[in-house]
Amino acid sequence: MRIAVLGAGSLGTIVGAYLADGGMDVELIDTYQEHVDALNQTGAKVIGTTEFHAKVRAITPENKSGKYDLVLLLTKQLFNDTILRELLPFLKDDSVVCSLQNGIPEEKVASIVGVERVIAGSVEFGATFIEPGVSSLTTEYTQFKKYAFQIGELNGATTERIQSIKSVLDLVGGTHISDNLVGTKWSKLLINNAFSGLSAALNGEYGDILDNEIGILSAVYIADETIKVGHATGVTFAKMNGFDISSLELQSEKDIPKRIQTLRVVMEPSRLLRASMLQDLEKKRKTEIDYINGVIARMGEGTGILTPFNDLIVKLVKSAEEYQTVPNFDTNIKAFEELLNTL
Repeated sequence: MRIAVLGAGSLGTIVGAYLADGGMDVELIDTYQEHVDALNQTGAKVIGTTEFHAKVRAITPENKSGKYDLVLLLTKQLFNDTILRELLPFLKDDSVVCSLQNGIPEEKVASIVGVERVIAGSVEFGATFIEPGVSSLTTEYTQFKKYAFQIGELNGATTERIQSIKSVLDLVGGTHISDNLVGTKWSKLLINNAFSGLSAALNGEYGDILDNEIGILSAVYIADETIKVGHATGVTFAKMNGFDISSLELQSEKDIPKRIQTLRVVMEPSRLLRASMLQDLEKKRKTEIDYINGVIARMGEGTGILTPFNDLIVKLVKSAEEYQTVPNFDTNIKAFEELLNTL
């Protein structure tokens, strides 16, 4: 099986390293020439909650050749139109494109490469790009090896090809097949909304949100907005690591202390994670905020459900994009405090 890791950033570097170490024929594809050069010269180095090194093969997109059997899509949704159209000549009729992107991009991916080629997935671990050739695993290693991915067919069937891809991804970390891909992606979207969104809007690690009373309370409301919009559009949220995500919905204010406690327990293994959107702001790049919190803000308009906390995150992150600045935690946490005071 010939594999492409399309988008060898913080996550893709780790995925490619473990696949290569497992003996797979894999190419890491990325636009960052320095990173590609380092990967080829010194290999992929994983630090953080583990120490790991593997010899890998890396290329820039214009150097793709031949046909890939499996493409692991880890680029940002911002670039899907161009990236996927450029990929088409390198796909066979039975090639598989596994979307491991944040958000819910599968419909768009399928519209370009063909629905029959698409399976979807959710990355359940975090990473931070350190420097060319080096990525830091920020999820506890034991958790990573137990629960790294969820994947599945768009129609929920358990097929031979999904079993085959599971065996490949198991070389990286624990891979679980889902029969509810829509629910799986929405569950991951909820975590991204609540913690990646706040991490970017505040400039902090997940642990900074967990330890701050305003931050964690805002995360509770962001989760609640996401669940309510999802339910209004017919989504059944999938469990994550055995946890019922939909149980985070607020029925009344009396539920808040318990929801705070639950989020602190569930998210503790990821406290070192810094959102990739925050890393984008630090590099003065455009973020995926429209495909994360922006999805809820946009879909909420059609349901009549108010989404003020997701709206605020979009506003703060877009402001940072516009002015090419990194948010200040102490300043922006006050915006959430003011919003909470209006409830």
